[in-house]
Amino acid sequence: MSSSFSDASRAPGLKAALPKAAADLAGLEPIEKIRSRWPLVLGGLLTLLMIVALGRELYTSGLAGLTRAVPTNPLFYLAFGLAYLAPPTFDYLIFRRLWQIPLAGMAALHKKRIANEVLFGYSGEAYFYAWARQRTQMVAAPFGAVKDVTILSAIAGNTMTLLMILLVTVFPDRLPPVITGQMIAASAALMVLMCLPFLIFSKRVFSLSKPQLWWVFGMHFARLVMGSTLVIFAWHFAMPQVSMGIWVFFAAVRLLASRLPFAPNKEVVFASFALLLNGSGNSLTELMALFAALTLLFHIALIGAFSLHSLIRKFA
Repeated sequence: MSSSFSDASRAPGLKAALPKAAADLAGLEPIEKIRSRWPLVLGGLLTLLMIVALGRELYTSGLAGLTRAVPTNPLFYLAFGLAYLAPPTFDYLIFRRLWQIPLAGMAALHKKRIANEVLFGYSGEAYFYAWARQRTQMVAAPFGAVKDVTILSAIAGNTMTLLMILLVTVFPDRLPPVITGQMIAASAALMVLMCLPFLIFSKRVFSLSKPQLWWVFGMHFARLVMGSTLVIFAWHFAMPQVSMGIWVFFAAVRLLASRLPFAPNKEVVFASFALLLNGSGNSLTELMALFAALTLLFHIALIGAFSLHSLIRKFA
Protein backbone atom coordinates (compact mmCIF):
# COMPACT_ATOMS: atom_id res chain seq x y z
CA MET A 1 0.00 0.00 0.00
CA SER A 2 2.72 2.44 0.96
CA SER A 3 4.60 1.63 -2.24
CA SER A 4 1.55 2.36 -4.40
CA PHE A 5 0.92 5.59 -2.56
CA SER A 6 4.55 6.63 -3.07
CA ASP A 7 4.37 5.94 -6.82
CA ALA A 8 1.14 7.86 -7.12
CA SER A 9 2.58 10.81 -5.25
CA ARG A 10 5.48 10.98 -7.68
CA ALA A 11 3.29 10.70 -10.77
CA PRO A 12 2.30 14.39 -10.98
CA GLY A 13 5.95 15.40 -10.75
CA LEU A 14 6.83 12.86 -13.42
CA LYS A 15 4.10 14.14 -15.70
CA ALA A 16 5.32 17.67 -15.23
CA ALA A 17 8.90 16.70 -15.97
CA LEU A 18 8.07 14.90 -19.22
CA PRO A 19 6.94 18.01 -21.19
CA LYS A 20 10.03 19.87 -19.93
CA ALA A 21 12.34 17.06 -21.05
CA ALA A 22 10.60 16.93 -24.42
CA ALA A 23 11.07 20.69 -24.79
CA ASP A 24 14.77 20.34 -23.97
CA LEU A 25 15.17 17.62 -26.58
CA ALA A 26 13.36 19.73 -29.16
CA GLY A 27 15.71 22.57 -28.41
CA LEU A 28 18.70 20.34 -29.10
CA GLU A 29 17.38 19.15 -32.46
CA PRO A 30 18.50 22.18 -34.53
CA ILE A 31 22.02 21.86 -33.13
CA GLU A 32 22.18 18.25 -34.27
CA LYS A 33 20.96 19.29 -37.69
CA ILE A 34 23.70 21.92 -37.90
CA ARG A 35 26.29 19.35 -36.87
CA SER A 36 25.09 16.93 -39.52
CA ARG A 37 25.13 19.61 -42.20
CA TRP A 38 28.63 21.02 -41.61
CA PRO A 39 30.29 18.80 -44.24
CA LEU A 40 27.76 20.00 -46.83
CA VAL A 41 28.30 23.65 -45.85
CA LEU A 42 32.11 23.29 -45.88
CA GLY A 43 32.08 21.51 -49.23
CA GLY A 44 29.85 24.15 -50.78
CA LEU A 45 31.97 26.99 -49.38
CA LEU A 46 35.21 25.50 -50.70
CA THR A 47 33.61 24.92 -54.11
CA LEU A 48 32.56 28.58 -54.22
CA LEU A 49 36.07 29.68 -53.25
CA MET A 50 37.52 27.49 -55.99
CA ILE A 51 35.27 29.13 -58.60
CA VAL A 52 36.30 32.62 -57.43
CA ALA A 53 40.01 31.73 -57.37
CA LEU A 54 39.87 30.13 -60.82
CA GLY A 55 38.12 33.19 -62.26
CA ARG A 56 40.77 35.47 -60.77
CA GLU A 57 43.60 33.32 -62.13
CA LEU A 58 42.03 33.22 -65.58
CA TYR A 59 41.71 36.99 -65.88
CA THR A 60 45.09 37.81 -64.36
CA SER A 61 47.45 35.37 -66.07
CA GLY A 62 45.52 32.56 -67.72
CA LEU A 63 44.33 34.50 -70.75
CA ALA A 64 47.89 35.63 -71.49
CA GLY A 65 49.06 32.03 -71.53
CA LEU A 66 46.28 30.97 -73.89
CA THR A 67 47.33 33.58 -76.44
CA ARG A 68 50.73 31.90 -76.87
CA ALA A 69 51.54 29.86 -79.96
CA VAL A 70 50.06 26.41 -79.35
CA PRO A 71 51.82 23.16 -80.36
CA THR A 72 50.45 21.41 -83.43
CA ASN A 73 51.51 17.89 -82.49
CA PRO A 74 48.43 16.05 -81.12
CA LEU A 75 50.70 13.87 -78.99
CA PHE A 76 51.41 16.96 -76.87
CA TYR A 77 47.75 17.23 -75.88
CA LEU A 78 47.49 13.49 -75.28
CA ALA A 79 50.50 13.53 -72.93
CA PHE A 80 49.25 16.70 -71.24
CA GLY A 81 45.77 15.27 -70.69
CA LEU A 82 47.11 12.03 -69.22
CA ALA A 83 49.47 13.98 -66.95
CA TYR A 84 46.57 16.13 -65.79
CA LEU A 85 44.42 13.11 -64.98
CA ALA A 86 47.17 11.18 -63.17
CA PRO A 87 46.90 12.68 -59.64
CA PRO A 88 43.13 12.22 -59.11
CA THR A 89 43.18 8.85 -60.86
CA PHE A 90 45.83 7.46 -58.52
CA ASP A 91 43.96 8.95 -55.55
CA TYR A 92 40.83 7.18 -56.76
CA LEU A 93 42.67 3.85 -56.97
CA ILE A 94 43.93 4.37 -53.41
CA PHE A 95 40.54 5.20 -51.89
CA ARG A 96 38.82 2.61 -54.03
CA ARG A 97 40.89 -0.02 -52.26
CA LEU A 98 40.56 1.57 -48.81
CA TRP A 99 36.87 2.56 -48.92
CA GLN A 100 35.41 1.01 -52.06
CA ILE A 101 34.33 4.48 -53.20
CA PRO A 102 32.17 4.61 -56.34
CA LEU A 103 33.28 6.14 -59.62
CA ALA A 104 31.40 9.30 -58.60
CA GLY A 105 34.19 9.86 -56.08
CA MET A 106 36.41 10.98 -58.98
CA ALA A 107 34.57 14.33 -58.95
CA ALA A 108 35.42 14.87 -55.27
CA LEU A 109 39.05 13.91 -55.90
CA HIS A 110 39.31 16.34 -58.82
CA LYS A 111 37.95 19.09 -56.58
CA LYS A 112 40.45 18.05 -53.90
CA ARG A 113 43.30 18.51 -56.37
CA ILE A 114 41.96 21.84 -57.68
CA ALA A 115 41.46 23.23 -54.17
CA ASN A 116 45.05 22.39 -53.22
CA GLU A 117 46.36 24.17 -56.32
CA VAL A 118 44.22 27.31 -56.46
CA LEU A 119 43.34 27.94 -52.78
CA PHE A 120 45.77 27.01 -50.02
CA GLY A 121 47.67 23.95 -48.91
CA TYR A 122 45.55 21.00 -47.70
CA SER A 123 42.24 22.79 -48.40
CA GLY A 124 41.63 19.92 -50.82
CA GLU A 125 42.01 17.41 -48.01
CA ALA A 126 39.46 19.41 -45.97
CA TYR A 127 37.04 19.28 -48.89
CA PHE A 128 37.52 15.54 -49.42
CA TYR A 129 37.12 14.84 -45.70
CA ALA A 130 33.85 16.79 -45.72
CA TRP A 131 32.75 14.80 -48.77
CA ALA A 132 33.50 11.52 -47.00
CA ARG A 133 31.73 12.65 -43.81
CA GLN A 134 28.55 13.12 -45.84
CA ARG A 135 28.76 9.45 -46.76
CA THR A 136 29.21 7.81 -43.38
CA GLN A 137 27.59 4.64 -44.72
CA MET A 138 30.65 4.28 -46.96
CA VAL A 139 33.27 4.80 -44.25
CA ALA A 140 32.73 5.24 -40.52
CA ALA A 141 35.86 7.25 -39.65
CA PRO A 142 37.41 8.88 -42.73
CA PHE A 143 39.84 11.17 -40.90
CA GLY A 144 42.47 8.49 -40.24
CA ALA A 145 42.69 7.33 -43.85
CA VAL A 146 42.74 10.88 -45.28
CA LYS A 147 45.49 11.79 -42.80
CA ASP A 148 47.59 8.73 -43.64
CA VAL A 149 47.24 9.18 -47.39
CA THR A 150 48.20 12.87 -47.12
CA ILE A 151 51.30 12.16 -44.99
CA LEU A 152 52.42 9.36 -47.31
CA SER A 153 51.98 11.65 -50.30
CA ALA A 154 54.38 14.15 -48.70
CA ILE A 155 56.88 11.39 -47.84
CA ALA A 156 56.72 10.04 -51.40
CA GLY A 157 57.28 13.55 -52.75
CA ASN A 158 60.32 14.03 -50.53
CA THR A 159 61.67 10.62 -51.57
CA MET A 160 61.26 11.54 -55.24
CA THR A 161 63.01 14.86 -54.62
CA LEU A 162 65.95 13.13 -52.92
CA LEU A 163 66.31 10.86 -55.96
CA MET A 164 66.23 13.89 -58.24
CA ILE A 165 69.00 15.42 -56.14
CA LEU A 166 71.17 12.40 -56.97
CA LEU A 167 70.39 12.95 -60.66
CA VAL A 168 71.19 16.65 -60.84
CA THR A 169 74.33 16.50 -58.70
CA VAL A 170 75.90 14.27 -61.36
CA PHE A 171 75.88 17.33 -63.63
CA PRO A 172 76.69 20.21 -61.27
CA ASP A 173 77.88 22.44 -64.13
CA ARG A 174 74.37 22.42 -65.65
CA LEU A 175 72.62 23.55 -62.49
CA PRO A 176 71.30 27.14 -62.46
CA PRO A 177 73.64 29.44 -60.51
CA VAL A 178 70.90 30.19 -57.96
CA ILE A 179 70.94 26.55 -56.78
CA THR A 180 74.16 25.85 -54.91
CA GLY A 181 75.54 22.63 -53.52
CA GLN A 182 75.22 23.89 -49.94
CA MET A 183 71.56 24.75 -50.55
CA ILE A 184 70.84 21.27 -51.92
CA ALA A 185 72.61 19.57 -49.01
CA ALA A 186 70.80 21.64 -46.39
CA SER A 187 67.44 21.09 -48.06
CA ALA A 188 68.02 17.34 -48.38
CA ALA A 189 68.94 17.09 -44.69
CA LEU A 190 65.83 19.03 -43.70
CA MET A 191 63.57 16.79 -45.81
CA VAL A 192 65.03 13.69 -44.18
CA LEU A 193 64.51 15.20 -40.72
CA MET A 194 60.91 16.06 -41.60
CA CYS A 195 60.19 12.44 -42.55
CA LEU A 196 61.94 10.79 -39.60
CA PRO A 197 59.29 11.49 -36.90
CA PHE A 198 56.58 9.85 -39.03
CA LEU A 199 58.77 6.80 -39.55
CA ILE A 200 59.96 6.50 -35.93
CA PHE A 201 56.50 6.97 -34.40
CA SER A 202 54.60 5.29 -37.22
CA LYS A 203 52.50 3.14 -34.89
CA ARG A 204 51.14 6.25 -33.17
CA VAL A 205 50.83 8.41 -36.26
CA PHE A 206 49.25 6.10 -38.82
CA SER A 207 45.86 4.40 -38.68
CA LEU A 208 46.22 2.01 -41.62
CA SER A 209 47.95 -1.35 -41.43
CA LYS A 210 51.57 -1.70 -42.52
CA PRO A 211 50.73 -3.49 -45.83
CA GLN A 212 48.22 -0.74 -46.63
CA LEU A 213 50.75 1.96 -45.83
CA TRP A 214 53.37 0.44 -48.12
CA TRP A 215 50.80 0.04 -50.89
CA VAL A 216 49.64 3.66 -50.59
CA PHE A 217 53.25 4.88 -50.59
CA GLY A 218 53.96 2.83 -53.71
CA MET A 219 50.91 4.29 -55.46
CA HIS A 220 51.99 7.83 -54.62
CA PHE A 221 55.51 7.17 -55.87
CA ALA A 222 54.17 5.60 -59.08
CA ARG A 223 51.96 8.67 -59.57
CA LEU A 224 54.95 11.00 -59.29
CA VAL A 225 57.03 8.94 -61.71
CA MET A 226 54.23 8.65 -64.25
CA GLY A 227 53.25 12.30 -63.96
CA SER A 228 56.82 13.49 -64.44
CA THR A 229 57.33 11.14 -67.40
CA LEU A 230 54.17 12.32 -69.15
CA VAL A 231 55.09 15.98 -68.62
CA ILE A 232 58.57 15.35 -70.06
CA PHE A 233 57.03 13.74 -73.15
CA ALA A 234 54.57 16.65 -73.51
CA TRP A 235 57.46 19.11 -73.48
CA HIS A 236 59.34 16.97 -75.99
CA PHE A 237 56.37 16.84 -78.38
CA ALA A 238 55.97 20.62 -78.12
CA MET A 239 59.67 21.43 -78.63
CA PRO A 240 61.33 18.42 -80.33
CA GLN A 241 64.45 20.48 -81.09
CA VAL A 242 65.37 20.21 -77.37
CA SER A 243 66.90 16.86 -76.46
CA MET A 244 65.05 14.49 -74.16
CA GLY A 245 67.99 14.55 -71.72
CA ILE A 246 67.60 18.31 -71.28
CA TRP A 247 63.89 17.86 -70.53
CA VAL A 248 64.61 15.17 -67.95
CA PHE A 249 67.13 17.45 -66.27
CA PHE A 250 64.70 20.38 -66.44
CA ALA A 251 61.96 18.28 -64.82
CA ALA A 252 64.35 17.40 -62.00
CA VAL A 253 65.35 21.04 -61.51
CA ARG A 254 61.71 22.17 -61.48
CA LEU A 255 60.88 19.52 -58.87
CA LEU A 256 63.80 20.69 -56.74
CA ALA A 257 62.75 24.33 -57.09
CA SER A 258 59.21 23.52 -55.96
CA ARG A 259 60.17 21.30 -53.02
CA LEU A 260 63.57 22.35 -51.69
CA PRO A 261 62.95 24.43 -48.52
CA PHE A 262 65.99 26.68 -49.06
CA ALA A 263 65.74 27.08 -52.83
CA PRO A 264 64.68 30.41 -54.38
CA ASN A 265 61.28 30.70 -56.01
CA LYS A 266 60.78 28.59 -59.12
CA GLU A 267 60.43 31.63 -61.41
CA VAL A 268 64.06 32.60 -60.67
CA VAL A 269 65.22 29.03 -61.24
CA PHE A 270 63.23 28.83 -64.47
CA ALA A 271 64.77 32.06 -65.80
CA SER A 272 68.26 30.76 -65.00
CA PHE A 273 67.63 27.41 -66.63
CA ALA A 274 66.25 29.01 -69.81
CA LEU A 275 69.77 30.29 -70.51
CA LEU A 276 70.94 26.67 -70.96
CA LEU A 277 68.66 26.10 -73.96
CA ASN A 278 70.87 27.94 -76.45
CA GLY A 279 68.38 30.42 -77.87
CA SER A 280 65.20 28.51 -77.02
CA GLY A 281 64.54 30.53 -73.87
CA ASN A 282 61.63 32.50 -75.34
CA SER A 283 59.98 29.34 -76.68
CA LEU A 284 60.40 27.70 -73.28
CA THR A 285 58.76 30.69 -71.59
CA GLU A 286 55.81 30.46 -73.97
CA LEU A 287 55.52 26.71 -73.44
CA MET A 288 55.45 27.03 -69.65
CA ALA A 289 52.85 29.81 -69.88
CA LEU A 290 50.72 27.63 -72.17
CA PHE A 291 51.11 24.65 -69.83
CA ALA A 292 49.87 26.72 -66.87
CA ALA A 293 47.00 28.16 -68.91
CA LEU A 294 45.83 24.75 -70.15
CA THR A 295 45.90 23.41 -66.59
CA LEU A 296 43.80 26.37 -65.49
CA LEU A 297 41.40 25.82 -68.39
CA PHE A 298 40.97 22.15 -67.44
CA HIS A 299 40.29 23.19 -63.83
CA ILE A 300 37.58 25.64 -64.94
CA ALA A 301 35.97 23.14 -67.31
CA LEU A 302 35.78 20.46 -64.62
CA ILE A 303 34.44 22.76 -61.90
CA GLY A 304 31.81 24.03 -64.35
CA ALA A 305 30.83 20.49 -65.35
CA PHE A 306 30.61 19.30 -61.74
CA SER A 307 28.53 22.32 -60.71
CA LEU A 308 26.14 21.87 -63.65
CA HIS A 309 25.77 18.18 -62.88
CA SER A 310 24.93 18.96 -59.24
CA LEU A 311 22.27 21.47 -60.29
CA ILE A 312 20.71 19.02 -62.72
CA ARG A 313 20.57 16.30 -60.05
CA LYS A 314 19.10 18.72 -57.52
CA PHE A 315 16.25 19.93 -59.70
CA ALA A 316 15.65 16.74 -61.71
